Amino acid sequence: MKLASFGLAVFIGALLPLQALINASLGKQTFGAVFAALASFSIGTLVLLAWWLLSRPGFQFEALAKVPWWAWTGGAIGAVYVAAATLLIPRTGAASLICLIVFGQLLGSLLLDHYGVLHARQPVDAMRVIGTVLVAAGALLVVRPWQAAAG
Repeated sequence: MKLASFGLAVFIGALLPLQALINASLGKQTFGAVFAALASFSIGTLVLLAWWLLSRPGFQFEALAKVPWWAWTGGAIGAVYVAAATLLIPRTGAASLICLIVFGQLLGSLLLDHYGVLHARQPVDAMRVIGTVLVAAGALLVVRPWQAAAG
């Protein structure tokens, strides 16, 4: 089961640069990156609504009243991510963008784990620091900020 979960995570990760490239193309052909991100979220909302209705039709308004305000901010973070990726991918390329995003995700995750934000605390240890340094080195090798952009 764990191997299937890892495989699914890798597959979804492989789709993210394709999503950014598709959104960037839509933005170029229409009204820009923010419009393309809006279109992406709109279509995504319809897909998720259909999925939710097919899998869990029960709904209780009372449950919504118990949700803390910050629990609704995930959508805003997702919107900023999709819009920024749509805007940045033509400037950075797919590989560089994803490397930088993964590095940022790793740094953020280490901090959130270390301080136990919204889940059990998992302190940073030497192996996690070494892993982060290796990811940073890999990102630098892909991004190559010391080279002038081609083109």
